[in-house]
Amino acid sequence: MQATHSKRVISIDILRGIVMVIMALDHTRDFFTDFYHNPTDLQHASTPMFLTRWITHFCAPVFVFLAGTSAYLSLSKGKTKKEASLFLLTRGIWLLVLEMTVVRFGWMFNLDYTQVVVQVIWVIGWSMIFLAGLIWLPMPAILTVAAVIIAGHNLLDGVRASDLGEEAMWWNFLHEFGFLNFDGWGIMVIYPLIPWIGVMAMGYCFGTIFRKEEHERNKWLYTIGIGAIAAFIMIRFSNVYGDPHPWTTQPTWWRTVLSFINCEKYPPSLLYLLMTIGPAITALPILEKASNKIGKFFTVYGRVPMFYYILHIYLIHAMAIVVALLLNVPVGDFVDNERLFAPKPGWGFSLPWVYAYWLLAVAVLYLPCHWFMRVKANNKKWWLSYV
Repeated sequence: MQATHSKRVISIDILRGIVMVIMALDHTRDFFTDFYHNPTDLQHASTPMFLTRWITHFCAPVFVFLAGTSAYLSLSKGKTKKEASLFLLTRGIWLLVLEMTVVRFGWMFNLDYTQVVVQVIWVIGWSMIFLAGLIWLPMPAILTVAAVIIAGHNLLDGVRASDLGEEAMWWNFLHEFGFLNFDGWGIMVIYPLIPWIGVMAMGYCFGTIFRKEEHERNKWLYTIGIGAIAAFIMIRFSNVYGDPHPWTTQPTWWRTVLSFINCEKYPPSLLYLLMTIGPAITALPILEKASNKIGKFFTVYGRVPMFYYILHIYLIHAMAIVVALLLNVPVGDFVDNERLFAPKPGWGFSLPWVYAYWLLAVAVLYLPCHWFMRVKANNKKWWLSYV
């Protein structure tokens, strides 16, 4: 028996809200930290610094995955496939425009477009554009495409853009973190498209589970989630496939554990995706019952993710400038493409301060997000679905 969908799936909103809040921690660290090494480099990073970065690994894959799930659920709420496909196409294009304009300005606070950095909104936009075409295929075909991309893309790790000559830029666009140079200006592609388009497509297929009654649905969620976790442990332990960086034994057992869970994000390896999406799926049945104040708190952010995403970048960047003014640190360092995330004399805070600024930013954003959540709930204007 299939469940009806007059009621919103609460667990998806809560889970999305949790990852949005955690995401702000990573971006607060970007602007406020006094640590300028790779925070997951075990040669330099302390255990707290590593975990501060590692916990934010859940954000992008869960958000992209759930975007696909939400696309499927929109079909269950009356949209035709044609309407859903058109919406995905137009929203995908809109997200690409936002990434290059509003989001980019929030990160840089300047109009120097000699360098553009494209990140998660960019890849969500492209993934929606691809999904707009994929949804016309039978569900087994979509699932097969998604599974092949996710499970098989690490076979391409040996292909390097530096070996491809004039075709290098296309490989950076598709599968390798890198800089695309266009005669005086360039794009830093932090999020290549593969395997993200497969992650969103897999999330779309995952949406079919929410047509089942809760008891049966939960069995599926636990089976898939725990199965993904088990697959991660077994494949990672073998050190044979699934991530370009093997884990190694460290001086202490807990640092060895950190090496074990230290998987590649750019682009996300098979093991990275199993490690993050598996626990997220496992948590969904528990979150569906979280109708308490904590659940409602995260729901506020989860129902207005794009609004929150844009506001949090502007807020955290502005907070850094205000603090810099108070400390007499040159504000120009915070609006320059090259110096923005580089070491600055007199600037940088330890982790307790980073966490304090993070909590402040999340608290400040609560009321605006709550207001916009009510606006979206009480208005059916078409443009609100694009924000």
